[in-house]
Amino acid sequence: MNNLWTETGYVSLNKTGEQLCGDRVEVTGGGEANHTTLVLADGLGSGVKANILSTLTSKILCTMISGGMPIESCVETIAETLPVCSVRKVAYSTFSIISVTDNEIAELIQFDNPEIIVLRGGVRYDYPMTTRQIAGKTIHESRFPVEENDVFIAMSDGATYAGVGHALNHGWQRENIIDFAEANYLPGNSAKYIAGNIVDECNRLYEGEPGDDTTVAVVRIRARHPVNLMIGPPSTKDQDIKMMNLFFAKQGEKIICGGTTATIASRYLHRDLKPTLDYPDPEIPPISQLEGVDLVTEGVVTISRVLKYAEDFLNGTDLSASWSTRRDGASLIARELFEKATDINFFVGRAINPAHQNPDLPITFGIKIQLIENLAKCLEKMGKQIKVSYF
Repeated sequence: MNNLWTETGYVSLNKTGEQLCGDRVEVTGGGEANHTTLVLADGLGSGVKANILSTLTSKILCTMISGGMPIESCVETIAETLPVCSVRKVAYSTFSIISVTDNEIAELIQFDNPEIIVLRGGVRYDYPMTTRQIAGKTIHESRFPVEENDVFIAMSDGATYAGVGHALNHGWQRENIIDFAEANYLPGNSAKYIAGNIVDECNRLYEGEPGDDTTVAVVRIRARHPVNLMIGPPSTKDQDIKMMNLFFAKQGEKIICGGTTATIASRYLHRDLKPTLDYPDPEIPPISQLEGVDLVTEGVVTISRVLKYAEDFLNGTDLSASWSTRRDGASLIARELFEKATDINFFVGRAINPAHQNPDLPITFGIKIQLIENLAKCLEKMGKQIKVSYF
């Protein structure tokens, strides 16, 4: 097994006036899973009908492909299950499939969506492609080894249609999208960031009024990046050394949340804990400095904000998130966990903080544990590998 990780992310714009998006992205696997499959389906038309067609198409294809079914069976099942438009006699839903096995081999299967873009080393990679007829559909297939920092960009035709009648006469051509992706490429950009960046440009070309549902889905091959986060002291003092030994023995970034926990770490490392008085966000307590630790923040208030950011990240359709540029503790943690981390290890102390027993503060031990559990669930939905240890 190599040290690579398959990361996915996508962003959608609804057609102006529509409550539902006619595009749908479905993902199975991800991270270190043996098989990661992403399907982007674009339903015929827009609104409810398109949403139903794309949802069925993406779910059927994703389930069958990830289950190892041959593409012939998958396409035939779609053809037999979903209707063809009685008026236009055209396909019920177009689709793009990106499947990565063992973080080593990519397989692309495409039907009538704009051709998937692949960047290798930040520049366009012309991948091999074969074409065949399956159930009356012209299917394009590709299979090739992946490399670290490969980026796969799938899109609905709302992306290439962007700008028609506005800034561009013939829409945003695929060649122009490639130029944009190359010009904005940075190795550290997450899959979701890349998708959001392209969709934001589509929205600009549409002048804020998309003429079609627009979705960009990205698969990125990256190196693993473990992050370890410790919050709260252990339930008994005799576990302090055990907790610290395990925490500092782990590879990866080190984040400590909570003043008491940071003080224990300071004694363990025999290094001074240096508070700061910077308040980039007046609602978030300032961070501290401790040699040997990458980030030291306050505990429950900061993690509460991180959880809110995580929920917004999962629910949102754009990338104009406040945490992406701010320097407060919660924003720094959010960037580390959402954008950089692949494997996240939580070290959670069960001690009850006397400061939280003030009846005027709505914070209890149970809330701290619930915060971590909810945050862990959000991060799992982002495709992270999560482990939570209690002390």
